[in-house]
Amino acid sequence: MTESERTESEAPAGWAAGPVREPRGRGRLFDAAVRAYLEGHPEATVVALGEGLGTGFWRLDNGRLTWLTVVPPKTAAARRMLLPDGARRRTVARAVTDHAWLDAVYEPWRGVVITAPGVLMRLPPPAVRALLAACAERFPGGVLVFDALPGRATALARRAAAAGGRRPAPRWGLDRAQLPRVACLHPGIVAVRELGPVPEGAAGGLWSRLMWRGRRVPVLRALTPLVCEVRFAPATSPRAVPPGALRQR
Repeated sequence: MTESERTESEAPAGWAAGPVREPRGRGRLFDAAVRAYLEGHPEATVVALGEGLGTGFWRLDNGRLTWLTVVPPKTAAARRMLLPDGARRRTVARAVTDHAWLDAVYEPWRGVVITAPGVLMRLPPPAVRALLAACAERFPGGVLVFDALPGRATALARRAAAAGGRRPAPRWGLDRAQLPRVACLHPGIVAVRELGPVPEGAAGGLWSRLMWRGRRVPVLRALTPLVCEVRFAPATSPRAVPPGALRQR
């Protein structure tokens, strides 16, 4: 193994010794979705929207993927200092709503899987629709994984934020019954589904599995976050839309 390969595969210096810690709860669903996509697209680009200082690359690297972390410029500067770019991973200094980050995916035909934990719920509804449409056009055959709060939970979170809570108020919510509407946002979206349950053996798995089973109770179901996967039509599908085609109509 070369020095560059060793540096890419090992966790960054100064972080916890041993294997990089696995995420808890919903984070396990995101990781499982990425791993499943990589099984069929081992050289895909993984785009981690809003990852901050996350270390997903070291958890999920198969030795062949390309990893992009998309964060605002100030966060990008801090990340590059602590986690310098490598041969197969780069930090892109762009806001999620600045679709110029899509140009940083150099080989979309190898596959693209986008993760957006805690991202879409912070965007206004028009920005969510625009992001999904842009990804559907630019990344045929790709997937986007996101989480969302149901409408009732969104309302409660907004009240908490208005009362001085630490977390910013969510701007977009999604009830489970509304999943078919997401599929109708763009002709290039071929499927939308909720992911789960949390894989066996997950860190914090007992609590997460209890919450998952609690979804059967209507009151808890209306408050439990959901993790969803959006699949885009492959390039060979008649539903695939060339970039800009809809805007030219």
